[in-house]
Amino acid sequence: MPRKTRVWVPDYYYHIGCRGNRKEDLFKDDHDFQLFLQLLQKVKAKTSFELASYCLMSNHYHLLLRSKKHPISKVMFLLNKQYADYYNKKYELTGHVFEKRYFDKLIGDRYGLLRISQYIHLNPVEAGLVKVGQSYPWSSYRDYLNAANSQLLNTKVILDCFPGGAMEKREGYKKFVEMEDQRLEVESVYE
Repeated sequence: MPRKTRVWVPDYYYHIGCRGNRKEDLFKDDHDFQLFLQLLQKVKAKTSFELASYCLMSNHYHLLLRSKKHPISKVMFLLNKQYADYYNKKYELTGHVFEKRYFDKLIGDRYGLLRISQYIHLNPVEAGLVKVGQSYPWSSYRDYLNAANSQLLNTKVILDCFPGGAMEKREGYKKFVEMEDQRLEVESVYE
């Protein structure tokens, strides 16, 4: 049976999720997390995608990205293939590392971008790993709260949804993310 054709609209961001095979860990130690981020940077240099948010959990990851030049499927193939090769070699395994093809959902408006970025950044909080999002090391949330520029991220697309200067925009996003009554219930991306 042929796979469903992926739809790619170059000017739109996509929420992308991918989980480890049999729900097993994709990232077993800090080096695995670090290497995945290095591969993300390497693939970004090759395909020129824009990354707005990310969160790496032990058995899955979330990305909010846009690719104007290359189909999302190419970006994801390069990323997942390189990580799978590394993972299988390091842990002396063969076969599938990822459960199935990645999940992707086109985000049609700025409010959708805000809500999905919020969902991504709250993943470790909702999973009970940390009390506050900025204490989780494998998420882009810290980049949104700090003035430092990340080579990996385009925070401008999210922060420009808030008024004021750079500091006010960061504070506005923090308040938005941490508002209890605004938390997004996203259907499981893996079903």
